[in-house]
Parts: sequence; structure tokens; C-alpha cells
Amino acid sequence: RASAEKHAHFGGFFFFQGCGMKYIKPPLTFEEQADLLLKRGMAGDRQQIIERLSVVNYYRLSGYWHPFRESADCDTFKPGTCFENIWRRYTFDRRLRLIVMDAVERIEVAVRTQLAYHHSHLDGNPFSFVENPSYLPGLTSEDRARFLEDLKRDAQNSKETFAEHFRKKYGDSHSCMPVWMSCEVMTFGCMLTFYRGSPFDIHKKLSDFFGVTEEVFSSWLLTLNVIRNICAHHGRLWNRELGVKPKIPRKDPRWHQPVEVTNHRIFSVLSICKFCLDKIAPQSRWPMRLRQLLGDYPEIPLGSMGFPTEWQNSPIWKEP
Repeated sequence: RASAEKHAHFGGFFFFQGCGMKYIKPPLTFEEQADLLLKRGMAGDRQQIIERLSVVNYYRLSGYWHPFRESADCDTFKPGTCFENIWRRYTFDRRLRLIVMDAVERIEVAVRTQLAYHHSHLDGNPFSFVENPSYLPGLTSEDRARFLEDLKRDAQNSKETFAEHFRKKYGDSHSCMPVWMSCEVMTFGCMLTFYRGSPFDIHKKLSDFFGVTEEVFSSWLLTLNVIRNICAHHGRLWNRELGVKPKIPRKDPRWHQPVEVTNHRIFSVLSICKFCLDKIAPQSRWPMRLRQLLGDYPEIPLGSMGFPTEWQNSPIWKEP
């Protein structure tokens, strides 16, 4: 049925059009959910399963026990499947998201800083990016108008002290804040639009700052935006197939020899984070924290995360 479903989008809402079949499954109590798992062959203490299902939704956990099913179209579990193993994968993924978000935050702050700096020095006018369309040549007139509206909304809604001060003192003369303030209240998505619309010279300065080509860096930002959203919504990350794949530098041997970094799973994102943090926060203990996490969960199949067998021999991951 899922393959036959289509959806339409109207005014922000999704309406699904399927084959007409109605969903008739009744809600289950936490006790009934635990009994269903036990009936399907999952081992574990019933009371503990009930307690954990009461704080983590059954369907949130289902993504973690999916690989333990006997087959894709079968609800029973392989012999030896234990709820504790499922729970450990869940807690591993939660800790992984926190580590990834820490790296993405540092990268995001650095990108905002670089964008604000280079835009403000184009002509010395901190408002040129909103006043002059030529300062956002990568945006159509419609995209630029939408970007400015989003920027005004973010500035008006911001509770930051500097934003409230600016509105009070300068709000009658300016609908948007100076670029170095605006960059601090943009959403990640709005920041991506700002980057995309910026002159190529600014693209080049940012990619040079991070040590890759403009094409590669642009793809990294798109991927990090998706990853950030997954983490912010507590989505499963550890073995996810990336929908928006980052480009891997073709001519930089560090990404290929003696270990090939592929771009289809989270290992590529972790490698990008490590590479960027080496540039912007070389003193960071982030790589050590990641290694500690992997050490705390030795049963996690790293191949499902895209880790090559000899990943620690990669120049990207070599200890200085």
C-alpha cells in the first residue's frame, strides 16, 4: 500500500491519497505493547519493557529493532533478540546525536561569523545585504523577498538582548538589523539561503577558510542542515542512509588513501565534522568524546554507520 500512496500539499498540510484502505489498528496499553513484543519473540523483563515503553514511544523504538526482525515482511524477531540490546542502540543513538549537534553548532557559528564579516566588508555598509539586490546575486527576486521577510520575522521575534535593544533604539528607521546581528538570529535554513544568495567571492572565501572547494563546501552545508534537523527532532541517526549526500573532495588524498571515505552514511558526516573542527577548534576534545562513545558500545556494528574497517588509519582521523 505504501508504494501506491501519493500525497498533495496544500497550505502547509499534507493530504495522503492511497488505495482507500482504512487504518483500524486500536491503541494498545503499555502492558499490551510489551506483551506483543514478548509474543513476537523479543526477550526481556516485562516490567522493565513496560517502564521504558512508557517514556519512549513504541514506534520510536521500532526503528531500532527493525534489523532484528526475521524478515522485512515479518513481525517476529530473530532468536536471541533481547530488548536490552534494542535499548542500548537507542541510547547510543541519543548520545551520538548530542555529539554531532555539538560539532554542527561550532561549524554553524563559524559560518555565520564568516558570512557576517565578509558581507559587512563588501562596502562598509552593514545594511547593503538587504538594501541592494546586487549583494545577493544568487537569489531570484521572489527568493530574495521571501528571505527578507523571514529575516524581518526572525529579528522581530528574537528575545536576544541585542535584538530587543536594536528594535527599541533603531526600529523606527530599520526593519532589519545590521548583518552581524542578523546572522545571529537567522535559522539555519535562512542562513543557507543567505549563503546561497551571496556573491561567489564570498562563497570562495568561506570554502577557502575551511580548506575545500566551493562545490564541496556548499554540499556540506546542505547535508549538515538535514543532519541538524534530524538531531533536533530526535530522529534515528546512527545507521541512516543519507538522503542529501555530501560531496567528498576528489583531489585530496586524505579522503581516499589508505581509507576511502564514502558519502552514504553518518561516517561521512562525522569525518566532515572532524575535518572542520580541526580548522576552527583544533583544541577540541570532540574526537576523543566520539571514540569514547564507540568504546562504550562495542556491540554497535560500525559498518552500518559507513565506517570502513581501518577507519582510524584515515588521515582525517589520525591523532595529531
